[in-house]
Amino acid sequence: MGAQSGQVIIVGGGILGTMHAIMARRRGLAVTHLEREPEGRGASVRNFGLVWVSGRRAGPELALALRARELWESIGAQAPGAGFRPAGSLTIASTEAELAVMREAVNLPDAKRREFEVLSPAEVRSVNPALNGEFLGGLWCRADGIVEPRLALPALRSSLAAGGPGYEWLPGREAVELAPGAVRDHRGDWHRGDLVVLCTGANFTGVAGPHLTAAGALASAPGSGGAGLRRVRLQMLQTRPFPGRLTTSVADGDSLRYYPAYDVPALASLPPQAPVAAENRAQLLMVQRLDGSLTIGDTHEYDEPFTFDVDEDAYHHLVARAAALLGAALPPVQRRWAGVYSEVTGTPALYHRSTVMPGVVLVTGPGGRGMTCSPAIAEETFL
Repeated sequence: MGAQSGQVIIVGGGILGTMHAIMARRRGLAVTHLEREPEGRGASVRNFGLVWVSGRRAGPELALALRARELWESIGAQAPGAGFRPAGSLTIASTEAELAVMREAVNLPDAKRREFEVLSPAEVRSVNPALNGEFLGGLWCRADGIVEPRLALPALRSSLAAGGPGYEWLPGREAVELAPGAVRDHRGDWHRGDLVVLCTGANFTGVAGPHLTAAGALASAPGSGGAGLRRVRLQMLQTRPFPGRLTTSVADGDSLRYYPAYDVPALASLPPQAPVAAENRAQLLMVQRLDGSLTIGDTHEYDEPFTFDVDEDAYHHLVARAAALLGAALPPVQRRWAGVYSEVTGTPALYHRSTVMPGVVLVTGPGGRGMTCSPAIAEETFL
């Protein structure tokens, strides 16, 4: 990349920290990248790997997602091991009420930017032949994409390392102290630069904790209406390889309730969710991995303290919904997991960024947009 024009220290080896490393290197900055674990183990690897434009709120959120989708295209070309593919998505309507929401969504002013189209059942199967269940139609979003969450982080770091001198990856280094333009790790080593970027995810303690509290960034008591950050817990699973091929990611009609893009008049006419889905704030999202397995989820839990175990009722519901859309029994479940991410709440901001001291910036709280929007969020840090 040539001569370095400055030094950036990044704390956090998840997708947000890694994208900050990529954007810093694109600007000719040298990067030292710290991660307390041997590898990122948080929300960045516990998700679907969706680059999800379709459901984003009109306005700044959609603009951020579209810019991120553009960046993912170029980043994926440089790091093919991340598994980026412009697969698009299909949200499936099982009722006339769900289909009515989709028909109103494709008439919104920004529908063309999302590349929306309502399809008949036959057209759905033409786009994604693996969907052999009974349904009334679907909403095709060509703008959506997929990456491989378990492969993306090492692939992106390999691409950074291959770009020449200027990227140093230091796993197993926990940041324990901050100073202007500097951070000390638990071994006692100071790392100094023109900028320190803290991407500490859902960890509200450690070096970020005092600054979150001081800045009023932690969510205030439930019902108080205060702006801040909160943590969200989810449950997901992965099957063994499915014999068919899903050419798109898939969502069920419950996702219409969850994503703000579908806030149209017809939304009020949706019937109540199944009790188990309502209790777990569940929507079906399904993605086929490169090895043929299916990633299926998810649920949303907002009230802490979170439980330490996982609940089978939600899994049974999601597996049944997936099987109904595929019109086939699913392969055995190979693994289940829970994850926690942080999101901003009580504010129109899409994520939290603050300067906690000279030369030290904290970036966190993208919520479920993290995998989608991280390239564009990182780009904004360096504007």
